[in-house]
Amino acid sequence: MAADGTDAPHPSFAEYAAEPIPQAAVGAPGKDGVLDLRFGRTDAGTALVHDYTTVPFHVSGTLDHDPHPDGTTVFIQSPTGGVAQGDRHEVNIAVGKDAVAHVSTQSSTKIQSMNRNYASAETTLSVERGGHLDYVPEPTILYADARYAQDLTLELEPDSTAILADVVVPGRLARGERFAFERYRSRVRARGPDGPLFEDTTHLVPEERDPTAPGVLGEFTVYGTAFVVAPDRETAGLSDMLHAAVADREARTGATALPNDAGVVVRALGERAETVQAALRTAWDRARQELLAAAAPSGRKY
Repeated sequence: MAADGTDAPHPSFAEYAAEPIPQAAVGAPGKDGVLDLRFGRTDAGTALVHDYTTVPFHVSGTLDHDPHPDGTTVFIQSPTGGVAQGDRHEVNIAVGKDAVAHVSTQSSTKIQSMNRNYASAETTLSVERGGHLDYVPEPTILYADARYAQDLTLELEPDSTAILADVVVPGRLARGERFAFERYRSRVRARGPDGPLFEDTTHLVPEERDPTAPGVLGEFTVYGTAFVVAPDRETAGLSDMLHAAVADREARTGATALPNDAGVVVRALGERAETVQAALRTAWDRARQELLAAAAPSGRKY
């Protein structure tokens, strides 16, 4: 990381990047976490054919509870208490030809309070021809004074699909902490064989603009998004189907087609993480049945 912040994920983080950290500096052991997973199709179905991790990431192999006969699951684990200031995480997940993989986290990602620098995660997902990836981590919880940037890039080959979900909780709600974080920025980009498909960015700075204002989150606290990326499928019908599937959920939900016939985005707003997760899971399950003729895997992680 350059001292002048030129490597910051966005200009708004450049000033943070120049702040030294008195404990473990950026780049110190345990600060630059790397996760590299590759799934491949074998005679027995999908297998994890390569994995490499550094602290704070850990994987313990695969689970075979996916309803899809060729699918497999990996839960990303962490022995730490959360993401701290100065952490830089890099996640790479590749799904090979005709493989079916589901990747999630063991528990919520806790972005700890910060008074110096910031934390970031850069995630690159790729799916080869005929493959499918479900990337559905547990919620991200933004503690008071957290500064966090995440950047996710998805690359699809022809006839491949992916479902990406993200739930953001703006504080430790049980103790009355709401929108006390300093800055949160999340960007999702997708590319297909012919070029860019869509880009979606969320940038929240409570001190500059009240997230509960009309046109932002309004009366709601927790928000979530699910991207059903399927460029080779009929988009309008899929959008209508998912909108109908989530219409009666406790969370406020809706679905709309993505640009360039890339698929569908489902958004959900609620007062609790559980209601938002339930709405997105309904959309995930319905989309998976449409794309793979198989239900979403069980969310049980204990």
